[in-house]
Amino acid sequence: MTDADLLVVGAGPAGLATAVYAARAGLSTVVLEARPSPIDKACGEGLMPAAVASLRELGVHPGGQAIRGIRYTDGHRSVDAAFRRGAGLGVRRTTLQGALLDAARLAGVKVVDSSAAQVSQDGAGVSVDGRRARYLAAADGLHSPIRRGLGLQRPPSGTPPRWGDASALCGGPWTDLVEVHWGLRSEAYVTPVGPHLVGVAILSGQQAPFSAQLAAFPALRERLPQVGTTSVRGAGPLLQRTSARVAGRILLVGDAAGYVDALTGRVSRSRSPAPARWWTPWWPMTPAPTNGDGSRASRRYRAATCLLLWARRQPLLAARIVPLSSRLPRVFGAAVQQLAN
Repeated sequence: MTDADLLVVGAGPAGLATAVYAARAGLSTVVLEARPSPIDKACGEGLMPAAVASLRELGVHPGGQAIRGIRYTDGHRSVDAAFRRGAGLGVRRTTLQGALLDAARLAGVKVVDSSAAQVSQDGAGVSVDGRRARYLAAADGLHSPIRRGLGLQRPPSGTPPRWGDASALCGGPWTDLVEVHWGLRSEAYVTPVGPHLVGVAILSGQQAPFSAQLAAFPALRERLPQVGTTSVRGAGPLLQRTSARVAGRILLVGDAAGYVDALTGRVSRSRSPAPARWWTPWWPMTPAPTNGDGSRASRRYRAATCLLLWARRQPLLAARIVPLSSRLPRVFGAAVQQLAN
């Protein structure tokens, strides 16, 4: 006897989107989440046009600020690239999570309070904290306990770790672009998320207070207010390696499936929510559920991210990224289009 066809652990955007897809495919779906909503975390809070289109397919239209493209700047030079296939969206993560939660409930998904402390599976199904289902989607985040419990966590690669810090700050956006302020050891991402609000996220190989990290970008610091409207939230180390995305009847989704870096926007092994066609009766007898297009896209993003991270670790190259991009605007624009779609 099962309580549902599918259990989803984690009510973040990846988990909720997976739940909506599954419910629309006719599967009875239950989301397990112990944290009260809205759920916040360190996040760049910018959605690429492809993500906006995917949300539209789900009937999810969160409020936010339209994003026309991306700008790279080092304080002296800058280069802009507009999206060619629609606008992106800057939106507070709490707003996005709330909109997806509404969509999930509207689709008939049940959301229950559970920490998912006990997870087990057999040939007929999965059990989580006494609840039983045919399948489980683990969307429990960057440091997924389920991933570790399944033995799918790979050891660090020796690559220097990176961390992220983020806060939302009062003040009207001065551009409709996501600005990436490039420093020698870190980047600051500024995203308009509302008519009077900008989100600021800093990625760095050094752990330091947000104010100290921001001091590395004096031109940006002068444009920002002194006080944030949200507390600073941190995440990391960002690189998380996995040996597989599937173990029996359990599928890792979103950040739990493995993470490279937030440098290029789409960075986990399974960033998009699981397509409904993955949830089939014969799934446990098939290889990892990756269709060809999704697998190729995932490899492309991972390759682009790894290449840029490698350049970031070379001092001479890191200092030349913005100057080279400004001299080759068409190349920079083409790279942005690849990431946007």
